[in-house]
Amino acid sequence: MKVCMIAEGCYPYVIGGVSSWMHSMIQLFPNIEFQLVAVIADRSISGKFAYELPSNLTQVHEVYLQDVDWIGTNRNRRNRVHLKKKEVDALRGLILGEEVDWITVFHIFDRKNISINQILMSPEFLEITKNFYIRRFSEITFSDFLWTLRSIYLPLFFALKFMPPKADIYHCVSTGYAGMIGSKALTIYPNAKLLISEHGIYTREREEEIIKAKWVQGIYKTIWIDQFRKMSRCAYYFADLVTSLFEQARYLQVELGCPDDKAIVTPNGIHTEIFEDIPGKDPSDPLIHIGAIIRVAPIKDVKTMINAFYYANEKQPRLKLWIMGPEDENPEYAMDCRDLVKALHAENIVFTGSIRTLDYIGKMDMTLLTSISEGQPLTILESFAAKKPCIATNVGNCSGLIYGENDDFKEAGIIVPVMNISEISNAILKLANDPALAKQMGQNGYQRLMHKYKSVYMEETYRKIYETLEQLREVAYTN
Repeated sequence: MKVCMIAEGCYPYVIGGVSSWMHSMIQLFPNIEFQLVAVIADRSISGKFAYELPSNLTQVHEVYLQDVDWIGTNRNRRNRVHLKKKEVDALRGLILGEEVDWITVFHIFDRKNISINQILMSPEFLEITKNFYIRRFSEITFSDFLWTLRSIYLPLFFALKFMPPKADIYHCVSTGYAGMIGSKALTIYPNAKLLISEHGIYTREREEEIIKAKWVQGIYKTIWIDQFRKMSRCAYYFADLVTSLFEQARYLQVELGCPDDKAIVTPNGIHTEIFEDIPGKDPSDPLIHIGAIIRVAPIKDVKTMINAFYYANEKQPRLKLWIMGPEDENPEYAMDCRDLVKALHAENIVFTGSIRTLDYIGKMDMTLLTSISEGQPLTILESFAAKKPCIATNVGNCSGLIYGENDDFKEAGIIVPVMNISEISNAILKLANDPALAKQMGQNGYQRLMHKYKSVYMEETYRKIYETLEQLREVAYTN
């Protein structure tokens, strides 16, 4: 069996929850040959891997959402593309948000004699854009609208232009551009199967980013959001199976267009055995250590964490916060966080950079996660494996992990509102000032982990999924 995993903006370039999950998945199945299609921004990070690739990951293909195809705008008529009526209709459906003939859209980009630049500069694209403009956006400047629409479709067209390698199963780790490549693969290799595993709900995450973004304004936010919704609906349509990490996420997938009978829940899992002999806290250490094993990035809301810790530390001076994770995803934000620590004179906050989790987590008294968006965080499961309670914001499946879902293991930490400095500070103080409660919560989390979130459970689930899809593929092939 050959599996092609397709991911956007994560493995193997960035350390994080989704990347760790992908790395673990490939290692769980040493007898399966994996290839990886990695969708990244541009060639500047090409080959800059943060992971040592497993031996059964035989090849990495890179797809750049910004690349040289756009360079130059040769207007020579001999270089113009001729689109057939069916292709024009499919392109119109895509841009106007009508029912999209995706198979024809994919076939447009299979043509070897066509470039992305030719399509974006074609009279057909111009005419479709005019139609779109007149229908909905005639109050703004047309030239701005035209060039913005070209910039919106440029990364999608780069993804569609990519020729995926042949595989038995395509496993996309999101919808979006990865999902588009996986969907296109089925039109090239019709006996293959498509699996989509969403850790966060891609469409909702992009909506949140675009709403808050400063680089896109006004009605263009709506166009971008509609674009990502279209892409997700396409991926859900072509997928044979769609997984999510918890029931609420599955509900959102169905709400966004995934057929109910395709959507299943597959919880995360971690290797609990590697936490059995980790170094623990020195019994004579008087400090109360809080560990935040995160990427220093806006989505983790590290600034709120720092402020909440600062106010808790004023009331409990024995507190110490360890912010443990890479700072290269958004260097400007990371520097802002360090500057905030300096401005507060918060000497009990330490940035460690990237660490080996096993070297630190056993020495903590609790862990802290202040994200504004999450799926089912591995850092909470790792906290439970080390028998540590966790304070986390009420996003994704954090509440389900900490308070439980249909089990009797009780609270394994405290859930707090997003960006609520006061509540986060109070939660820190509650656990810091009641070590017996913190210890019991850590034990509760450990029991919940061992009951539901071990890697062997995840391995068995995905083994059955792969086997089922392979059987369906073989049946389709023989027919």
